Amino acid sequence: MVVQLDSKTYEQRTQEIAKELIAQTREKRSLWSKIGDQMRWDDKLLDFAMSNPGLRVQLFHFIDTLPALQSNAEIANHLQQYLGDESVELPGALKGILNFTDYNSLPAKVAAETISKAVQTLAFKYISGETIPQVIKTVERLRKEKMGFTIDLLGEAVITESEAKAYLDSYLDLMEKLADQSKKWSNIAQIDQAGDKSLSKVQVSVKLTAFYSQFDPIDPQGSKEKVCDRIRILLRRAQALGVAIHFDMEQYVYKDLTLSILKELLLEEEFRNRSDIGVTLQAYLRDSKQDLQDLIAWAKQRETPITIRLVKGAYWDQETIKSEQNHWPQPVYNQKAATDVNYEAMTQLLLENHQYLYAAIGSHNVRSQARAIAIAETLNVPSRAFEMQVLYGMGDQLAKALVKTGHRVRVYAPYGNLLPGMAYLIRRLLENTANSSFLRQNLEERPIEELIAPPTVSGTMERTAQKEGFVNAPDTDYSREVLREKAQQALVKVKDSLGKTYLPLINGEYVQTDVIIDSLNPSKSSEVVGQIGLISIEQAEQALNAAKEAFKDWKKTPATERARILRKAGDLMEERRHELSAWICVEVGKILQQADAEVSEAIDFCRYYADEMERLDKGYNYDVAGETNRYHYQPRGIALVISPWNFPFAIATGMTVAALVTGNCTLLKPAETSTVIAAKIAEILVDAGIPKGVFQLVPGKGSKVGAYMVNHPDVHLIAFTGSREVGCRIYADAAILQPGQKHLKRVIAEMGGKNAIIVDESADLDQAVAGAVFSAFGYTGQKCSAASRIIVLDPVYDAFLERFVDATKSLNVGPTDEPSTQVGPVIDATAQKRILEYIETAKQESTLALAMEAPDNGFYVGPTIFGDVLPNHTIAQEEIFGPVVAVMRVKNFDEALEVANGTDYALTGGLYSRSPEHIEQAQKEFEVGNLYINRTITGAIVARQPFGGFKLSGVGSKAGGPDYLLQFLEPRHISENIQRQGFAPIEGAE
Repeated sequence: MVVQLDSKTYEQRTQEIAKELIAQTREKRSLWSKIGDQMRWDDKLLDFAMSNPGLRVQLFHFIDTLPALQSNAEIANHLQQYLGDESVELPGALKGILNFTDYNSLPAKVAAETISKAVQTLAFKYISGETIPQVIKTVERLRKEKMGFTIDLLGEAVITESEAKAYLDSYLDLMEKLADQSKKWSNIAQIDQAGDKSLSKVQVSVKLTAFYSQFDPIDPQGSKEKVCDRIRILLRRAQALGVAIHFDMEQYVYKDLTLSILKELLLEEEFRNRSDIGVTLQAYLRDSKQDLQDLIAWAKQRETPITIRLVKGAYWDQETIKSEQNHWPQPVYNQKAATDVNYEAMTQLLLENHQYLYAAIGSHNVRSQARAIAIAETLNVPSRAFEMQVLYGMGDQLAKALVKTGHRVRVYAPYGNLLPGMAYLIRRLLENTANSSFLRQNLEERPIEELIAPPTVSGTMERTAQKEGFVNAPDTDYSREVLREKAQQALVKVKDSLGKTYLPLINGEYVQTDVIIDSLNPSKSSEVVGQIGLISIEQAEQALNAAKEAFKDWKKTPATERARILRKAGDLMEERRHELSAWICVEVGKILQQADAEVSEAIDFCRYYADEMERLDKGYNYDVAGETNRYHYQPRGIALVISPWNFPFAIATGMTVAALVTGNCTLLKPAETSTVIAAKIAEILVDAGIPKGVFQLVPGKGSKVGAYMVNHPDVHLIAFTGSREVGCRIYADAAILQPGQKHLKRVIAEMGGKNAIIVDESADLDQAVAGAVFSAFGYTGQKCSAASRIIVLDPVYDAFLERFVDATKSLNVGPTDEPSTQVGPVIDATAQKRILEYIETAKQESTLALAMEAPDNGFYVGPTIFGDVLPNHTIAQEEIFGPVVAVMRVKNFDEALEVANGTDYALTGGLYSRSPEHIEQAQKEFEVGNLYINRTITGAIVARQPFGGFKLSGVGSKAGGPDYLLQFLEPRHISENIQRQGFAPIEGAE
């Protein structure tokens, strides 16, 4: 029977133990390690960085970049870029060595060698070694100090299947060598024995996501199968060698899937009786206590305990930033005190259930450790069920104090190369130098009573700051099982609705047509999504006449009423989100995550343009004494919207609602291959209350009906997104004044791009490769913003190309309604044929680096990569609109920009660089409408990243931006003399 005690029961003993531990940790130590009595200069620099936030940021950015730099000249250059800025405060002696102009000079070389050595020294404070022999030496030293260990292989990103296999192989090798060495170790009762039971002398810690490069919560079954195949190999070998395995916890998005996989796997008969396995929980997560309660219930069912390593959590900044960017609820506590409160509650819950779960208390906070000891003492927790853990290089004094008091202490010791270890090092530095860090506060010798006081949460644990301005609709968080289930249910519902007929909407009525065509599922070309009625020229004329008549009243409708209808439409889209995503998935072959993001964008267009129209409707007042001057806007008239198939919901919605909210009557002519989705837009607008004739759905066959409407004298503006060829023809035709036409037509045209990503020698290649793969092959390369050229500087070209090919090869190609798919089909047979012709041309011009196979039951083209592509090659100049990428080698950054700018297009571009100079130069010289730095180049978000380009990428302002609606409006100014016989009203007069 478990005796549960009130948390206050342990407080007095917690205080006593904490004071004893702090007294020991404050003996013979300084803020950073000392050599003799003299603190090293790198230690002084870190100490100085604590009180200078600007320096702290720049210094850590430089440290993050350092391993990628391949020469002393590059190091000296970046050192000066990061730390030489006037805004960075540095001691005079240090600042003096940065004033070199020749990066190959002796002073620059000395500075580079000095800083490189200092950072390596700093890194090895937290890293147990770069090789297994070094690790063995470290753990043997730890054992002499009566400390156990767990070894973690450094590496933040596994983005290829070969890397996932290498990860498993590395652990198998590590376990083999450590187990073999452990045979020589004498028994140390404090860490190797628990009563009459022997404990594993060797323990390793692994990351679940590193066993499968495509680990993704949206594909729980596929991820589980791939991961478990490899984990079983690991666990079987570990058992044979007598090695314990602990599973680390990573970012929040992976938590639920990680726990689900491990719970299921560890109930398998083969592993059910294993007690040498552990799982980590992070107390900074709001739902972590519930996770622990669920694990206790699971452990009772399993009947054999596993270890729970309880930590505070290492990704707080990343989690808060990601949730804010996605407008998701914060998964973490926003106050450190709230995390500490939760940590103590979880510690108590864990130790009170020590029969079912063993506890590993991972913390450098003396109070947290003291609290655990106080609870364990009170409950007489057996030694097997309880141990303390610290990170290698942090909390050393605390670890020694805990050893002295007879507790089992385990040191979490990462090992590996400096480059993959840099992210780990930065996290450790952030922890050590944070104002809220217990280690820092203790080393600064804050009052003991303050340090060990019970954590107190001020106000609410929730973030209360109100969002200002426009707030985007959040995408679906598919890590949540309930939302995945809704998405799957919607797919089933949509598939049950295939094959229906969708007719044009003219003057509020759905009308029959002479021509009916099939819209096919590109993932399964034999499947008819819907039958589409296409209008005739006569019906186009009827629609135009209806719009002309409806305009008389619509232009007089208050902007607030038009905005209300848009907001209602946005709300309906939100309600029908999963169904709409499913239709996009089925009709145009887009995977659910990207279809869902498209629905979010459409919702944003409705709400943002509603806000913008209400702002513009206020007009401007330029009155002076005796005269009013009012500047306002009026609608143009009839708008023809010609929308593309690649963003059939978002772009079609955006152009349509922009025209409608500004008071124009609007005809939507969608691409034939995405008309079912356009029909869903029509349904929503009708349900939202749009009057008949104001909006009409007019799908037409080929260019004939479209050309008729473009040339019609009653059309005032054309909003087009599509190919350069069609866009230029519309632009030319619209310029011709037709008989009876009394206005010049306005054309808004987005016509594609030949988008480039530049990767320089300072880039984070993990980030660059993953970003390039997503940017190039997201939606099978069929985004106007997709990366089709990757321009790589010579020093990193070979390394980048090898990993880029390997990462692409790891993608799953298949039907988009399967959750494991990352790359689906192209839109139709015509597109497939055209892309394959480009591939054949490219084979004659450059080197084929990868040609992936693809299914043959749809319109598939496997991801294809060419290397050694030259700027004048066909695939470097022409927009292909498919999964074909040209990788280009350049000598320097100036050449990279010249090549990037060397096409007719200027839509999107990307840069992966950690050089402040290169980033600044790209901001000035990279000729694109949207430049993305150190991130993917697709997926522009309304209001946050208004989208659109120039040159031959298009004409008009940016969609989702503050001046987009101006294109749909005519500005007017009215000036009135209000004097009468020398008398004029005076505002405010009594």
